[in-house]
Amino acid sequence: MTSAEESLGFNKVGDKVKALFELLKFRLAALIAFSGAMGYSLGASDVKWVNIVLFCIASIGITGAANIINQILEKDLDKMMKRTQNRPLPSGRISVEQAIVWAIFLGVSSLFIFAVYFNLISALLALLSLVLYGFVYTPLKRVGPIAVFVGAFPGAFPPMIGWVAATNHFGLEPGILFAIQFFWQFPHFWAIAWVLDDDYKRAGFKLLPANGLKDTDTTLQIIIYTLFLLPVGWLPYELGMTGINSAFIATVFGVLFLAQTFHLMRKCSDKTARQLMFGSFIYLPIVQIAFLLDKL
Repeated sequence: MTSAEESLGFNKVGDKVKALFELLKFRLAALIAFSGAMGYSLGASDVKWVNIVLFCIASIGITGAANIINQILEKDLDKMMKRTQNRPLPSGRISVEQAIVWAIFLGVSSLFIFAVYFNLISALLALLSLVLYGFVYTPLKRVGPIAVFVGAFPGAFPPMIGWVAATNHFGLEPGILFAIQFFWQFPHFWAIAWVLDDDYKRAGFKLLPANGLKDTDTTLQIIIYTLFLLPVGWLPYELGMTGINSAFIATVFGVLFLAQTFHLMRKCSDKTARQLMFGSFIYLPIVQIAFLLDKL
């Protein structure tokens, strides 16, 4: 084999590895893992870094598996959208068979970590999250905004799974962590759906609420769900999970987040929707970091 052929072989392997990494949607998976690690840290009486690392690896793996299932099922639809047409599957950089094997490996190894190093309940919740996202939410995206409601469940599981992984107990505390992330997802995702509405329509996705238009009816739905963040953001303090400082931070950022939704109602523009989208990216990690620091 010549050096040129060896170089070509290495390039092909490198391209495959890069494509497999892209399928993970690593940045999204890492954010979800952080959310889960926050729940784990709040629930654990003694936080060990090795457990945090194992939990993050399992979280990234199970999220990556769900993301890959989503991309396999939407391969042909992704070709229709500018935002997604260069992904590994629609661009042909990876085959469906290879993506399936990768998803199975990630899913099985992640569930093994949850079950063996944490507990069976966390593994079952992780499996339920994968099934809901990959096989229920994904096909519903072409049905209507019910997809957003269904997708909000697996999207809100991570901090709850983290708490259960740390305590082997499901109760009001993980339910509150679930509720915060559940209600946050509606303004977050509908802001994204607003900004990407034209692209989504090319693939037949119907995700905006109310009448599906970028108008005051849609913004009213966004406002209603955002309002719930104010009381649920205070509940971790009331239950003794965190301190008063994080409760105030959650309230302040909740009010600022809500103000952005009213700004969207006044303007009903792509610019204000994009501002709300970035506001949602700020709200959740700030509040979750505040919860963590308050426990310390």
